[in-house]
Amino acid sequence: MTAQNPHRHRPRADTGWDAVVVGARVAGASTALLLARAGLRVLVVDRARRGSDTLSTHALMRGGVLQLRRWGVLDRVAASGAPPVRRVTFHYGDESMPVVLKPSAGVDALYAPRRTVLDALLVDAAEEAGAQVRFGCAVTDLARDGAGRVIGVVLRDGGGATRTEKARLVIGADGRDSVVAARVAAPTIAAGAHTAAYAYGYWPAAGVDGYHWHYGDGLSAGAIPTNDGLACVFVGGPPAVVGAASRHRRPLAVQRELLARLDGGLADLAAAPPAGPVRVFRGVPGRLRRPYGPGWALVGDSGWWKDPLSTHGITAALHDAELLTAAVVAGAASQPAAQPALAGYQERRDRLALPMHPIVDRLASHEWDHAEVRRLLRGLSAVMAAEVDAILDLDPAPARTG
Repeated sequence: MTAQNPHRHRPRADTGWDAVVVGARVAGASTALLLARAGLRVLVVDRARRGSDTLSTHALMRGGVLQLRRWGVLDRVAASGAPPVRRVTFHYGDESMPVVLKPSAGVDALYAPRRTVLDALLVDAAEEAGAQVRFGCAVTDLARDGAGRVIGVVLRDGGGATRTEKARLVIGADGRDSVVAARVAAPTIAAGAHTAAYAYGYWPAAGVDGYHWHYGDGLSAGAIPTNDGLACVFVGGPPAVVGAASRHRRPLAVQRELLARLDGGLADLAAAPPAGPVRVFRGVPGRLRRPYGPGWALVGDSGWWKDPLSTHGITAALHDAELLTAAVVAGAASQPAAQPALAGYQERRDRLALPMHPIVDRLASHEWDHAEVRRLLRGLSAVMAAEVDAILDLDPAPARTG
């Protein structure tokens, strides 16, 4: 890996940055990495501290692993100690269906790294490519020109000082409650009708063999092996069910009660002391937003929030990052935010998002029986297979530069 040139991506006083990316987690760091490798001047800002954690189910699908391999980051994920996953077991009540992962598209294992690992690796790679990353900086507003076009961000640092950073394109990668999406009033293309709530925790589980997904009796659960010999264990259901279990009770008790109610074998795993606190996510409906406008774009959960039961948030964010980068680079000869190119980004994203959205929304309802959930999962698998084909059809990813 060549050393970063500290002067390479300083903005010019007249134009500012080519892109300011708001959010330094998977979607933002990946987008910054690819844009910087393509030679653009990129600034990334995030209100959190470097290395902070975030609630996640971690699991990468084949498309996500393929993206990381294309970018030269997968070896770092494997070296982090995240165990390779070559077996996925689906549990429908008392019936278990193990599936062995077949090597395909250059992928022979899946991974589920902790977010403290994956996010940091992507930030490091973005910085090595020349992007500047500033943590502890919150976006309070967007800067606009006289015509209303977004031309930058207004930042506040930890000491309360504010400043404006100008950019040809502002990219919102700041999650489902995106400040960028709210400030530009990004239109909603499709909205979910169902919401699910989840309890998450980590348990010592070095013996967990691959991903385990459980479905039954109005509840869902999963066990996902990750770094440090731990497994992320979640259980979810309708908010009324999870809320009733959590009323006046600690999250750990909620987790154990719901896992016992599901009776899928995970209750025994969760009977041991957890490695850290159990947290409850109350849930919000899925939402697909238009991901671009004059001077702005959205990537990851900012543009497409999907229920965690999709197990597809990270993979979709990685794919979106490459689609958006291709669109920005295609318009860079005149202006990186060229509207036709960004319209193409939306079209390519929505080829997968629109078919997946109703499937995930129905999964979030937890109103299915075993026969229906199998049909839904087959539909989800078909969309994910189409995603892998779409990734393989992409132009070569921007090479490392420095």
